[in-house]
Amino acid sequence: MRRAIRVRIYPDAEQTAVLERQFGAVRLVWNKALAIRKHRYKVRGERLTAKHDLKPLLKVAKRSRKYAWLKQFDAMALQQACLNLDRAFQNFFEGRARYPRFKSKRGTQSSYHCTGKIAVGDTWITVPKVPGRIEAVVHRDPVGKLKSITLTREPTGKYYAALLFEDGAEAPQPADVVPESAVVGVDMGLAHLAIESDGRKTPNPHHLKRAQSNLRRKQKELSRKKRGSRNRAKARLTVARAHVRVANARNDFQHKLSKRLVDENQAVIVETLAVKNMVRNRRLARAISDAGWHGLISKIAYKAERSGKRLVKLDRWAPTSKTCSACGEVAEAMSLSVRDWACAGCGVHHDRDINAAVNIKHLGIQKLRAGGTHVPACGGLRKPTHAVAAADETGNKAARAA
Repeated sequence: MRRAIRVRIYPDAEQTAVLERQFGAVRLVWNKALAIRKHRYKVRGERLTAKHDLKPLLKVAKRSRKYAWLKQFDAMALQQACLNLDRAFQNFFEGRARYPRFKSKRGTQSSYHCTGKIAVGDTWITVPKVPGRIEAVVHRDPVGKLKSITLTREPTGKYYAALLFEDGAEAPQPADVVPESAVVGVDMGLAHLAIESDGRKTPNPHHLKRAQSNLRRKQKELSRKKRGSRNRAKARLTVARAHVRVANARNDFQHKLSKRLVDENQAVIVETLAVKNMVRNRRLARAISDAGWHGLISKIAYKAERSGKRLVKLDRWAPTSKTCSACGEVAEAMSLSVRDWACAGCGVHHDRDINAAVNIKHLGIQKLRAGGTHVPACGGLRKPTHAVAAADETGNKAARAA
């Protein structure tokens, strides 16, 4: 398995200058490759690829007088920029992301390194083309072989390194038998971020909503600063730090919640929500984005894979909210304002969210069984027993049959 560790690094003045030039070279390759792809498709209708078209152009550019300075930087980092552009277009065509855009020097900068003198120690890392050892806070013990190092500079000016290790161990396989008591259905919401089938509700912390007044004040201060001035640069960093604080708080909450769900259960059932379509509702767009449903499901997915647990994703068109979990009758219509309702068929009173989570669990169990996983309702396998019939009992049965 491969595991990544993200650590904070503290480059000195010389190393910072080299890293900034490295980020600039990677950014230039991305922007030039994007411009070439857009122009070629507009003029000739051709779709270029990184492997057969863009990477050979990069070699030609290094031999030219205009871009000969690219030889000073790690070749793998420049080639990875072309591969990342290929992946960005693939995500766009498959509907997972928007159209790739040109990179700005004020945004997040990154550089990928997987060959050369990449190494990591207790308090340092080394990457190609950067002099000396870069001071780092390695807060976890590295396990396995170091495969790559990705350096990143955030808009706040902080530097990080993502260390990817391969431990050589096989990924744990999920169990073939999953007791029904170890399966949980999770319904995503806005008032409560996660509603579990056992009735447990996790309140939505509303990280962006709580920080909204602070962000508004700092963004108004930024807008009043003169463009190009030092005070505007300082105000921009202040706004960036406020946004990073909100993102870090959301990620920390999602990591803790996803870890609890995976540790306490052997299978987690969720719905595949069309967040892209849901945020078109201007009344709920900010609240939906603040909830971060996609990020939570992504964290559950990789934690479940790493722990040998199962994550089942259901079709979003299943009527889980308006289906009675007791008798299965489906209500005709139910608005979002209805938070509890009574079934017209059996009369059972339901909490809307808990009822949806129970239905999600039932549908997930059906999908697990259809996939070959045994889900016993009693919590374990029942052993068959064979009773030996008495002689007189068999005789009476034979006489009755005659």
